[in-house]
Amino acid sequence: MWEIYDELIKLIPKDLVIKDFAAGLNWFLVESVGTGMAMTPKEGNSYLQMAGNVVGMKVCEAAKLIKSWSNYEAALGLAAINSVINTPYNVEKLSGIKVNEQPKISDFEYMKDKIKGKKVAVIGHFPDLEPLAEICKLSILERIPQKGDFPDPSCEYLLPEQDFVFITGTTLINKTLPRLLQLSKNAYVTVVGPSTPLTKCLYKYGINMLAGTVVMERNRVWNLIREGGCREFFNNGALMVKVPKDKIGQRR
Repeated sequence: MWEIYDELIKLIPKDLVIKDFAAGLNWFLVESVGTGMAMTPKEGNSYLQMAGNVVGMKVCEAAKLIKSWSNYEAALGLAAINSVINTPYNVEKLSGIKVNEQPKISDFEYMKDKIKGKKVAVIGHFPDLEPLAEICKLSILERIPQKGDFPDPSCEYLLPEQDFVFITGTTLINKTLPRLLQLSKNAYVTVVGPSTPLTKCLYKYGINMLAGTVVMERNRVWNLIREGGCREFFNNGALMVKVPKDKIGQRR
């Protein structure tokens, strides 16, 4: 079950250090090669035992925290990994397209034509999902359910029946991603959100598309997050990136 995590950790060079760190209300930020993001956990212990000692840590050591059962430590680990992986250079090399030439729409809008009339499950209650219910048979699964959502345990019953499954990248933090991928093996699977590592090593686990975020303007994004921002950074210092498995490395 740790294979995904171990592969991500192995991607991190030994010599890099964390230059800056922020634990915002909604997002963790780590700066090394670039800026990495991970959603601030909403459950579990809301503190970091290593607070005050994060800046200056080896990124490879921080990355290992992704395997921690403390959600805050795991979020720090994921943000550290993303600070190395989710850079404009790496993502352009992976996708074959410049980051600023990516379509400036959400992944759900990007996939709208493909999911029409299909069974679609979304793990995590993303903003503005409700219009999708008009074009597909939509099921939203959420750890803290809102009205109309299905609770976590429903994944065992619902996911094997889906045509498309969208999984929030934060499932790497709470360790549910490996099981969700097993349950979604019959579906077209997208891992989505700013917490998502944009690396080809994830495709071997049954993922068809990665949809994450690349920070382009460091200071603008850091100021927004430090002041409690939530989604304001989209197209305001950071860009949404979509990398389908069948398009990796293709220049276009």
